[in-house]
Amino acid sequence: MSAPVITIPVQRLLSLGLRVTDTTHYQSSPKELVEDALRRKEGRLNDTGALVIQTGEFTGRSPKDRYIVKDPLTEVSVHWNDLNQPIEGKYFDIILKRMVEYFNQLPEIWVRDCYACADPHYRLNIRVISETPAISLFAHNMFLRPTPDELEKFRSDWQILAAPGLRLHPSECGIRQHTAVVISFEHKLILVAGTGYTGEIKKAIFSILNFILPTEHQVLSMHCAANKGVMGDTAVFFGLSGTGKTTLSTDCKRKLIGDDEHGWNANGIFNFEGGCYAKCIHLNRETEPEIFEAIRPGALVENVRFFPGMDQINFDDGSITENTRVSYPISFIDQAAYPSVGGIPKNIFFLTCDAYGILPPVARLTPGQAMYQFISGYTAKVAGTETGITEPKSTFSTCFGAPFMPLHPGRYADMLGEKIKENQVKVWLINTGWTAGAFGHGCRIKLRFTRAIINAALEGNLDQVEYENHPIFQIAMPKSCPNVPSEMLNPRTAWNSGAEYDERARQLAIRFIDNFKKYESGVSSEIIASGPKI
Repeated sequence: MSAPVITIPVQRLLSLGLRVTDTTHYQSSPKELVEDALRRKEGRLNDTGALVIQTGEFTGRSPKDRYIVKDPLTEVSVHWNDLNQPIEGKYFDIILKRMVEYFNQLPEIWVRDCYACADPHYRLNIRVISETPAISLFAHNMFLRPTPDELEKFRSDWQILAAPGLRLHPSECGIRQHTAVVISFEHKLILVAGTGYTGEIKKAIFSILNFILPTEHQVLSMHCAANKGVMGDTAVFFGLSGTGKTTLSTDCKRKLIGDDEHGWNANGIFNFEGGCYAKCIHLNRETEPEIFEAIRPGALVENVRFFPGMDQINFDDGSITENTRVSYPISFIDQAAYPSVGGIPKNIFFLTCDAYGILPPVARLTPGQAMYQFISGYTAKVAGTETGITEPKSTFSTCFGAPFMPLHPGRYADMLGEKIKENQVKVWLINTGWTAGAFGHGCRIKLRFTRAIINAALEGNLDQVEYENHPIFQIAMPKSCPNVPSEMLNPRTAWNSGAEYDERARQLAIRFIDNFKKYESGVSSEIIASGPKI
C-alpha cells in the first residue's frame, strides 16, 4: 500500500477543491505504482521488469494545444506567437473547475512531490496530481526526488494536474479541441487534460523554467544534454527531440549530467531533471548499451510493441509511433554525475538532423556563426515527436527549442553569445541526419561516425587538422577526422551529382536567409554576416 493518508499534504489539496480519501495515494514507491498500474490493467511488464504502457490518442506532444494564461506579467513578457498561445483567465478558471470536478469523481488519484533544478539556489518544488499511477511513476523518474526529511517540510511552488481521461469542450473552454496544456504563472498551476503523453508534463515545467530563470536569476536555460570527462571538462549538446541529445551524451567514458534540460550560471551548468526520457526506436545493446540496460524495474516504456507471444519488446516496431520512449531515473546510468552539475562548458555541439543531406557531419563555428545557427535552430522534426509528424520534416526552431521558450529568442541568444565569448567555448555543428542525398535517397549518418566525431572534438584531435570552408554556408569543415571516412566530411563529394548538390544547397541557404529576416532587426551585423552566401 501507499503511504498512510495522514502523510498527504491535505490542506494544499483541499485548497484546490480536491477531495482527500483513503484512495488518495501519496508518494507511492515505484514498486507500488507498478503494482497499481498492473492491478488497473493499464500496462504490462516486459522480460526485464519494466512497465510498458500505451499513452492512447497522443503519442507525442501537441504544441497547437499548449496555452499560457495572459495576465499582467505574461502580457508584456511572453513572446506571443503560434507556439506561445494566449488564453484568457476566465477560460483557465473553467478548465480548472472541470478538472477538479473530474478528479473528485475518480475512484483513485496519485500525488507526488518532487522538484526541479539540481542547483539548490534555483530549486523549484513541484506537486504532480494525476489520475494514473503511470504518470506518477513518470514524475518520480523524471524530476528530482526529495529525501524523507525534505518531504516533512515540503511546500510546492508549482502544481500540475494531469487528467488524460478528461475531454474538454472546446467552445466552453476557449481551446482548439478536447485536449489542452495550460500554464498559469499567476496561479502557479499547470493543467494537462485529454492527453496521456507523459512528455507534456516535463516540457511544461521546462517552459516555466525558461521564463523564470532568465528573468529572475539571470541564468541561461537551455534545451540540451550535458556530460563531463574524467578531468571535469564539460560538454553541452543542443538539439530538438530526436536529434541525438540523449544518445550522444550517454557515453561510458564520460559522466552524464543530464540528457535534455539545463541551466548555465556564473559557475557552470546544472540539470533541471532527475531522469532521462530516451527514444528507444531501433534501440539495441550494441550501439546504446547504457540506455538498453536502463530498461529494468522502475523504468516506464511507452508505445512499443512486443514480439508475438513474448514479453520481449520489439524495438524496431514503430507501428504505434516512431516516438517510442523510456523514462528512468538518471541513477540507472552507471556513469551518471552526482550531483547533476558541471563546470563551464569547453565544447558546445549543435545537433541538427538535416533531412536534405546538405550540411557536413561536422563543422567548426565562429562565435558569429554559432549565434546565427542558434537563433536559426535548423533541424528536422523527427518522426513521432509531435502529433502528425510521420517522417522527417525540415524546420527552423529558434534556440533549438522554440516550443518551450516563452521569451523572445533574442533573450536566450544574447545570454549564450556572452557566455561563449567570455569563456572561449568551442562550438561545433553536428549533422546527425542524412548524407549522400536527401531523405529517401541518401542515407542516415551512422551513429558510430557521429560518436567518433564527438570524441575527436572532445579530445582536441580536431584542433590541429586542416579545414576547408563550405562555399555557401561558410562553415569550416575538417578534411580529416579519426575513425571517420574522409570522403564523407565534405557533403558535396558524397553526392553522386555535385551540380545537384550545389542547387539543393542553394535552396537550403535561401530558406535560412528567409527565416532569419524576422530576427535581423534585433541582432548585430556580425551575426547577420555569419549566415550563408548565395
